[in-house]
Amino acid sequence: MLLIHKSVSKELLTTFFLSLLFLNFTLMMEDLMRVSRILSVVGAPMWDIAKIILYLQPQILIFTIPMAMLLSVLLTYGRMNADNELTILKASGMPFKNTATPVIYLGLACFAVSLAMSCYLGPKGNIILKETVSNILTTRAPMAIEEGIFNTAFKDVVILVKEKPSKDRLSGIFIFDERQKEEQRIIVAREGEIAPKDGAIGISMTDGSIYITRGEIITEINFDKYQLRLDLLTESERRKADEGMTLIELKEMAMESPERSCYFLFEFHKRLSIPALCLIVILLGPSLATMAGRSGKLGGFTIGISVFVGYYILLLYGESLVKAGDLPHFMGAWMPFIILGAFSIWTFGRISKK
Repeated sequence: MLLIHKSVSKELLTTFFLSLLFLNFTLMMEDLMRVSRILSVVGAPMWDIAKIILYLQPQILIFTIPMAMLLSVLLTYGRMNADNELTILKASGMPFKNTATPVIYLGLACFAVSLAMSCYLGPKGNIILKETVSNILTTRAPMAIEEGIFNTAFKDVVILVKEKPSKDRLSGIFIFDERQKEEQRIIVAREGEIAPKDGAIGISMTDGSIYITRGEIITEINFDKYQLRLDLLTESERRKADEGMTLIELKEMAMESPERSCYFLFEFHKRLSIPALCLIVILLGPSLATMAGRSGKLGGFTIGISVFVGYYILLLYGESLVKAGDLPHFMGAWMPFIILGAFSIWTFGRISKK
């Protein structure tokens, strides 16, 4: 029995790490492309891109560890079922629960790692990622402004400078600012200076004018000194600040902001419910692989993806109900776990009795 468990564990681990690599690469592409589009306008070097890829991993691993575990179990036990190995083990007198013993060890290890990612490493990695992107932008954004070229690196802002005596100094400045659609602005100034300002870019201009348009009305304002703040990150890229909070910080925020307590408490319980998926997979994975019959690896992959799609749909639905006030925060976060857990216990019991 020990030799059988060792052989199954080896195949499980190999499939798990390959699945994890594939899923991490797939889920990382969206975030990486979004960040790359932002950093490309300031000419970030490959080393900075590599650091961002590293800091993205903890947040992604929260979701991919349970997914990779289920896929590895389905692929491994599906292959064993297709090759009649499970049938031979059962005919030899090995109970189904003993056949699934390697999955228990893998599930407990994945639960521990996923819990660490969700509760601590993920939030800290998210904070470091935002700080790194902000530092790159504030350091290299001034280099993106070149003399005699229209610069559109900043959202809804066009900058043209006649001369650039140094890296931080501008001369003959023209700026078209349409960040406020109902109040567009044209700014002209004799000279200015670029400097990082609170995680953004500040342009300090002297001796210029501002032309503000409101419909058919144009207002002219002359100034001796004027400070303009420019953001490379949009509000959508700055959202979800709670992703950088630990469990303790989420609890504290729920107490400090009673009007948003349900939102913070839902995030608190979601951080716990997602790693707990690994415990469900211990029962669900071998059962589904056996029920899938001889569908092989392709069938196991399809079933695994379908299970997680259903789980995350239920999780999003629960979140919507919590925000609408129709469901307690605890039930919104744990509802998918309870439904999938009940189904897992039923299927495992059914397969064990055969």
